[in-house]
Amino acid sequence: MTKVFIDGSAGTTGLRIYERLNDRKDIELLILPEELRKNTDARRQMLSLADIAFLCLPDKAAVEAVSLIENDHVAVIDTSTAHRTNADWAYGFAELSAAHREAIRNSKRIANPGCHASGFISTVYPLVANGVIPADFPLTAYSLTGYSGGGKSLIAEYEDENRDVRHESHRIYGTSLAHKHLPEMQKICGLAKAPVFSPILGDFYAGMATSVLLPGFDAHKLWECLSDHYAGEKIVTVAPFGGDEALVYASTYAGKDTMRIQVSGHEEQAMVTAIFDNLGKGASGAAIQNMNILLGVDEATGLNI
Repeated sequence: MTKVFIDGSAGTTGLRIYERLNDRKDIELLILPEELRKNTDARRQMLSLADIAFLCLPDKAAVEAVSLIENDHVAVIDTSTAHRTNADWAYGFAELSAAHREAIRNSKRIANPGCHASGFISTVYPLVANGVIPADFPLTAYSLTGYSGGGKSLIAEYEDENRDVRHESHRIYGTSLAHKHLPEMQKICGLAKAPVFSPILGDFYAGMATSVLLPGFDAHKLWECLSDHYAGEKIVTVAPFGGDEALVYASTYAGKDTMRIQVSGHEEQAMVTAIFDNLGKGASGAAIQNMNILLGVDEATGLNI
């Protein structure tokens, strides 16, 4: 069996990975006792014993974890921001191209995409790669997310019975327009400049809807490009033109590991929206999909699709 270690298994991303892997018969989970969870020597041992190590840690801790590995055999899937623009790491979004899928399959270092970035890149990458929109177009996007993506502290804040009443409304954050996912959005899509991006936090646990606004483009032509690009994919699919329904609910795929892309608009304006779970295809589900590619098994194995 494949030995798997989750470094940072107590966080929301790590817990979801554990839940998805716990019942798999082809996986042996290496577990540290609670009292050793932050012990450097114990972590070093587990990281070096594993065939595949998931890093569900803050950026600095993820970099440190990689340095602890003493076995060249270990494949690492890092869910932090630390390595997403590093050319030595494969970017873990297999559906972008055959080259991306092949790089994941042959790599020992895989950077798992960010949640907001996954929504943006899933729609913009194919449109730029196929010449439907130019790489220097001034892109604008916004992304509505559930609070689970903020980890235990944000979950506690939103589920506190004495919370600020303002939590009942949506919270626009990242107002400096320097969100940490912007570098990977720009690099992976090959953009001349980063998009203007506004993340929005809602009063719901899980789910995400990331929309890109495209004035001056024929919505149907964008839909045709994206439909062709994702034809045959199991995890990322494209809805009929105009969407499965006229409204978009960010929580539609909460608990799922799939992503659904919707294109709306007319001949002169378009809105392209990726709908998924911020902890699914936006984090843990994507990480497990990348592991499945490494193992050579069906990409959807162990996922909720």
